[in-house]
Amino acid sequence: MKKICVLGVTGSIGQQTVDVVRHHRDEFEIVAMSAGKNIDLLEKIMTVIHAKHICVQKQEDMEYLQRKYKDVHFYCGQDGLIQIATLPQIDIVLNAIVGFAGLVPTMKAIQAHKDIALANKETLVVAGHLIIPLVKENNVQLLPVDSEHSAIFQSLNGEYHGEIRKIILTASGGSFRDKSRSELEHVSVEDALKHPNWSMGAKITIDSATLFNKGLEVMEAKWLFDVDYDDIEVLIHPESIIHSMVEYQDTAIIAQLGTPDMRLPIQYALTYPHRLPLLGGKHLSLSDIGTLHFEKPDFHRFHALALAYEAGRKGGSMPCVLNGANEQANALFLSKKIAFLDIEKYVEETMRAHHWVDHPTLEQLIEIDQWARNFVRERVGEI
Repeated sequence: MKKICVLGVTGSIGQQTVDVVRHHRDEFEIVAMSAGKNIDLLEKIMTVIHAKHICVQKQEDMEYLQRKYKDVHFYCGQDGLIQIATLPQIDIVLNAIVGFAGLVPTMKAIQAHKDIALANKETLVVAGHLIIPLVKENNVQLLPVDSEHSAIFQSLNGEYHGEIRKIILTASGGSFRDKSRSELEHVSVEDALKHPNWSMGAKITIDSATLFNKGLEVMEAKWLFDVDYDDIEVLIHPESIIHSMVEYQDTAIIAQLGTPDMRLPIQYALTYPHRLPLLGGKHLSLSDIGTLHFEKPDFHRFHALALAYEAGRKGGSMPCVLNGANEQANALFLSKKIAFLDIEKYVEETMRAHHWVDHPTLEQLIEIDQWARNFVRERVGEI
């Protein structure tokens, strides 16, 4: 039985991981998990997942839970995340934390020789130059959980890396894919959170609407699959049926298709190289769908995607700056303090103001991330 630590169990990916494990109790056991501030939901999850090691964000929440659940070991903060991710009995850490906060626990888990199922794309976006050598040094598996990267991973099975011509990442286009830039000037938070295909957390849904999410996935793909940015193409695919594909030198294109259901890539990361039935999964009927659509993204309309390619090609500290500025601007938009198009505006301003570092250490990345967030807050007048 595979023993799992789930970081971010109360988020969208975390909850769907719980669903996968519940349906395959003879294959998996969640022995450790973390939550942020949603203690009510955590307690509901605890009624079906009897993990003995649980980390929460706040000291007062930990103390409340300790008084109530005497047979569980509770932990707090980032130190707690590291403790549960490196427990001796853990086989694989599924990191579903959103944002930069997932980086250090991932690194520590790798150093503790744990396999990683990675839904926290920021880990590779910000520190791919540190993570990939660490994975090789510790001889662990780094398995993608994002639907697009899982699709690429599956499309590469049995093939030779040197024969790849390009990777094609598909994108739904998000909540506003049919709107012009002028129409985006006054869109609301509520409208931005209405994703047409996927059920995701608020931060990622907004990133999908700006296409920053796809830009982060481009940078993640560069590290996961060791390809150049010139060999990563993005296609808008409104139906979200083809989750991504790989074109080879002989013109063959291999794709992974399926109905939009994040439980599939989650389960595949946990079962790789084998497959199990996806209980409750909806089988794809191409005859019912009839037609699939594709178009190239307009980099003027989706300026966030252009910024992500720019940051990725620059490398060094620039992806960290883009990510930190975007996380802060995204949060400010969600709290209705800036407009939708201001997100990419403040990210670009932060990138232009940054003094670039070629090969940043972890300590430098932590400082740069905080600088980027503070820069955006200062520009908005929040500091």
